[in-house]
Amino acid sequence: MANRRKFSKEYKLEAVRLAEQPGFQEASESLGLDKSSLYQWRKQLQSEGPEAFRGNGNRTALEEDNRQLRLEIRRLREEAEILKKASAYFAKNQR
Repeated sequence: MANRRKFSKEYKLEAVRLAEQPGFQEASESLGLDKSSLYQWRKQLQSEGPEAFRGNGNRTALEEDNRQLRLEIRRLREEAEILKKASAYFAKNQR
């Protein structure tokens, strides 16, 4: 089983920049990379801009906001459920 090579964000940015000038074929040969990797990195850079090449497990700002909102919704639902049970308990004991 072959180990997958990992490249830093800076390396990917520089590789895409180099590939734009002489061409992807020449850049891939000089860097020892597959041409498809360079094309994929360029596409990712164009679509994601400064948030491209975050690395594994790192979220975009939008994804992180979404995660925080989901956690907040879950917490609020749990609090509402506790309040319902408490009000039912006190209403039952008032009689």
